[in-house]
Amino acid sequence: MPVAVLVDGAFFLHRYVTVFPGGATHGPSQVAKELHKICLRHSNKESPHHPNHKFNDLYRILYYDCPPLTKKGHHPLTRRALDFSQTPSARFRLEFFNELKKLRKVAVRLGHLQGEMVWNIRPNRFKEMLAGKLSIQDLKEEDITHDVRQKGVDMKIGLDISTLAFKRQVDKIVLIAGDADFVPAAKLARREGVDFVLDPMWNHVVPSLFEHIDGLMSHCPKPFFKQTVAASPPQSLVEGST
Repeated sequence: MPVAVLVDGAFFLHRYVTVFPGGATHGPSQVAKELHKICLRHSNKESPHHPNHKFNDLYRILYYDCPPLTKKGHHPLTRRALDFSQTPSARFRLEFFNELKKLRKVAVRLGHLQGEMVWNIRPNRFKEMLAGKLSIQDLKEEDITHDVRQKGVDMKIGLDISTLAFKRQVDKIVLIAGDADFVPAAKLARREGVDFVLDPMWNHVVPSLFEHIDGLMSHCPKPFFKQTVAASPPQSLVEGST
């Protein structure tokens, strides 16, 4: 039976700029194609002589993410009018989703963002305020950022893992992710006889995680330096991440 590759989109985009040289400058089309290549390698059926053969063992690539923030509003400090639908991050995300939908055997599963947008003072500036080194009047517009949270993404991943396992649609599930939220679903899939492989894109995983998976394998370029915490990516790649 074929292989299903499930991708936590927020993690993938966050990690992309670390594992791909110059990844911060890549456009939506290139990022989508690199993701597709990584997923196809997990099917173990790439053939330069018979290109279509690489899909024989691939059930589907399931990509999970949230739509970008597209609200309009005003900055809480300066009251400047804001249209988040026109930000580089929103335009990148929407075009990226469209590029993914064009690719063979890719399905995009979208959650949603929390109802209200929360504004936060950057941690370093907040510490200065607590220490009495900074007052509210000293804050600048860039010191206050908006915070949005994904809803429904982890639930969709868990439900799809359970469905694939119970219906015996695949005998191997590959999850591209970076946290342990998937462990309950992984344990269920393994009890159903499904081979469960984690692809952390060379990111550090805690040793205790190994008892809940059947294998650890990354099919993206390995960073040239030791990396245990993902580098901070450009905002255009990460808006809407958890």
